Amino acid sequence: MITAPTPRHPAWADLPDALWNDWRWQMRNRVTDAAKLGELLALTEAERRGIAGRNGQFAFAVTPYYLSLMEGPNCPVRRQGVPHEDELLETPWDMRDPLAEDAHSPVPILTHRYPDRALLYVTHNCPVYCRHCTRSRKVGDEASAPSAAMFEAAFAYLARTPAIRDVLVSGGDPLSLSDHKLAEIVRRLREIPSIDVIRLCTRNPVTLPQRITPGLVESLRPFHPLFVHTHFNHPRECTPEAGAALARLADAGFVLGNQMVLLRGINDTPEIVAALGRWLLRQRCRPYYMFQCDPVGGTTHLRVPIARGLAILDALRGQVSGLAIPQYAVDLPGGGGKVTLVPEREIRRDGDARVYRDVFGREFTYFDLPD
Repeated sequence: MITAPTPRHPAWADLPDALWNDWRWQMRNRVTDAAKLGELLALTEAERRGIAGRNGQFAFAVTPYYLSLMEGPNCPVRRQGVPHEDELLETPWDMRDPLAEDAHSPVPILTHRYPDRALLYVTHNCPVYCRHCTRSRKVGDEASAPSAAMFEAAFAYLARTPAIRDVLVSGGDPLSLSDHKLAEIVRRLREIPSIDVIRLCTRNPVTLPQRITPGLVESLRPFHPLFVHTHFNHPRECTPEAGAALARLADAGFVLGNQMVLLRGINDTPEIVAALGRWLLRQRCRPYYMFQCDPVGGTTHLRVPIARGLAILDALRGQVSGLAIPQYAVDLPGGGGKVTLVPEREIRRDGDARVYRDVFGREFTYFDLPD
């Protein structure tokens, strides 16, 4: 039960609780145009130029709930949800489809890059269009919404490809669909004998926690085991409402993991990553990945040097529980898949002796066995 709800933006302060807590009301009342956003936030000139410059390239949309978490221009929530002129910066390495998902699509709406895993794209819609989105080429585009025939082709491919044992249901955000539609998709996947793992990839616990209703979890419960991969990036997103959403999922038997994206000026310090990890564990959600931001167009200003990511991981080792430390992963551009990176702790080798440093810089020797 939420005892101290997050304060609302004054524009919705007098709205009845029944409406505010209705996820459909939140979706219908997303802020999607510059004029409305300007009435609710004192937009900077850089934000106005970003909105204008990205018009027609990557839309923006923000739920009233998520907008209520925003403060000044440097707020980590605001920087994730409101366009900025820095999105207009370009590098020669920017890519429209950095993970080559379309190139590895044997049938529409299905990506098969790894031998035993596939991604099923089920909707173009999200509560909030995050400014670091890898699929900005598709989300918000009505033309990218999957048809019934596309779903049937995807299910048929999965049924005839028994090597695939793990399916990620993604989008857009799959929880943008109705309970019935989402449950029907999961049911069809569960009917395929070779599929062991079904993952729901959603940012709703962050941007629209009202979506995690009793009806939703009950409609999906018959198809366990189900894994939920969510996407908290900063402790400011860790509200009572978000905690209640995760608790409802955990209580209903879902296995929870978080995939944080490392973002410049938003969460690129050990203190922030540690605080986020500790909060997630208290909600029974395991920090899973800390992702290097993909080189998709419009994210140059948000990408962090890999050396800084390794330094963050190095600073966390031995200082916080290993349960709170995510794996640091780079999803290789061009479809190479994920590689995980770790800080180098080995200092030198002398025959079978390997010398390592600990978190305090002290040296310790481990004597290895020969092959």
